[in-house]
Amino acid sequence: MTDAAVGASAQHGASAAGRRVLIIVENLPVPVDRRVWMEATTLRAAGYEVSVICPMGRGQDLPFELLEGVAIYRHPLPPEGEGSLTFVREYLAALWHETRLAWRIRRERGFDVIHICNPPDLLFLVAAPFKALFGTPLIFDHHDATLEMYEAKFGRRGAVYQVLKLAERLTYALADVVIATNESLRGFALTRGRKAPADVFVVRSGPRLKRFAPQPGGEHFRAGFANVVGYVGVLGSQDGLDILLRVAQRVVAQGRTDVRFMIIGGGPSLEPLKQLCTRMKLDPYVEFTGMLTDQTELIQRLSACDVCVAPDPQTAYSDVCTMNKVLEYMALGKATVQFDLTEGRQSAGDAAVYARPNDEEELTRQLLALLADPARRAEMGRIGQARMQDALAWDHQAPKLLEAYARALRTGTRAAAAHRNPA
Repeated sequence: MTDAAVGASAQHGASAAGRRVLIIVENLPVPVDRRVWMEATTLRAAGYEVSVICPMGRGQDLPFELLEGVAIYRHPLPPEGEGSLTFVREYLAALWHETRLAWRIRRERGFDVIHICNPPDLLFLVAAPFKALFGTPLIFDHHDATLEMYEAKFGRRGAVYQVLKLAERLTYALADVVIATNESLRGFALTRGRKAPADVFVVRSGPRLKRFAPQPGGEHFRAGFANVVGYVGVLGSQDGLDILLRVAQRVVAQGRTDVRFMIIGGGPSLEPLKQLCTRMKLDPYVEFTGMLTDQTELIQRLSACDVCVAPDPQTAYSDVCTMNKVLEYMALGKATVQFDLTEGRQSAGDAAVYARPNDEEELTRQLLALLADPARRAEMGRIGQARMQDALAWDHQAPKLLEAYARALRTGTRAAAAHRNPA
């Protein structure tokens, strides 16, 4: 931690001592979910007793584990998929397990604060009984714009969309404190959620730089190619990997058979993307690594890349999202090529070049121009690392997280007093 983060943690420690936290996340297992794991370990270092409920998967299949002082309770989920019914089945199964485990944790360890992380925006259903019966304060950690994400995935607004809209409204109404990953989501909390500014905190998702720093040893992953373009992230239908493959096709069509595209990550679109790659005759130039659970290999692979890419097309969803991959590229000193999205530019600034939204030809031109200019790439990499060190890395976010918890605890004290002394 930086001196500021250590100071904030020490100052917070007295009020946190003996306080107990329950974090619920459904999107990824812990510690694979980097943001949630940083939050959990930051809270633990500040004196909280921390329990986490999360799904199994990605190599994290123990139903219970005590890791770095954090108690992790994991539950199974149905296989990943892209259809609406798949999502409904997953959510219902998750809610059952999360409710079951929350009551178990209350018996075994207890908790004074519940911290729910979307997506989905249904976790308020797990938290609501504890707030109603015991006055337990609720923190809503707003990771993704769920309404915009649903519309980007399915291209429509129907009954499911209306349910999600209601769920978001109820989540905001129940939450005592909202944590947003960027200013766009903070704006949603203030407008759609009608939250008071003092109850909304921006806590970004920049990595810990000591644990996410460039590493040598990945040159063999280049497989003899003169240029390597890297991507890391979940492979879903809204993430623009089909665009990246079409960019690769344009690059090869221009005779640039010296460029390799390294796609790191897993997800529901992995196999369809592999099949598309084969149909496009791009197998010699594209590598799909799948999900990497070894962080050393992940960092070595990205460190060996010349340029990294964020091909997310502009949608109402992507425009308000801070992409973790862009922050990770910056931490490793990698220049990025991406479409010109509001929060994408807010994160990267001059550490990226920007194509007109959804203009695949310009994205290709920007990529090739950057590959041809190593001096510019190096300067952009230095700018990105400086932005991380000065403002965006986790050490700058941890004090804000602790401030949000202090606010929630004050709310909880008042609620507990009201429960003891009803009017």
